[in-house]
Amino acid sequence: MNGQIQLIASRIKELREIAGISAESLAHELHTEPELFLNYESGNTDIPVGFLIKVAHRFNLELSALLRGDEPKLHVYTVVRKGKGLNVDRRKQYKYESLAFNFIQKKAEPFVVTVEPDSSDFPLEFNSHPGQEFNYVLEGTLMIVVDGHEIILNEGDSVYFDSAYQHAMKALNNQQSKFLAFIV
Repeated sequence: MNGQIQLIASRIKELREIAGISAESLAHELHTEPELFLNYESGNTDIPVGFLIKVAHRFNLELSALLRGDEPKLHVYTVVRKGKGLNVDRRKQYKYESLAFNFIQKKAEPFVVTVEPDSSDFPLEFNSHPGQEFNYVLEGTLMIVVDGHEIILNEGDSVYFDSAYQHAMKALNNQQSKFLAFIV
């Protein structure tokens, strides 16, 4: 796994140890299988954003603090120039760019998400996390599955859903898809 995932994994482990919680107890709290939790905590496997959001909520942290290792500082406004967001490269086909990483006490987590096409029929990687999510397609065609419902979104289309339900996405037509995501 890449260095960024290793750093995030070590922060999760450190938070758990400081709180004096066993890996099994925290896994149970976060509704995650203990073996999978240990893989996340060791940095041996990709860590879904939904899981990171659960960890951040559990320890009353900003998501960006878990990703970067320091707390956001701005509280009136923050500007993020094109291409200058905090990149969260978690796995080959997804790239998340946090657009409010330096704003403290956010009510939502905005991201630009780029989904690379995959020529294989890889299985969708489902995710769930507390809250709600809004996705607006900026380019390409995106298939999103929410609670078993398959939805095709084209440029300019959007979807709003309860993110506690299992959801996954995939770029279609052998082209990259890019969308604006707000996680509330």
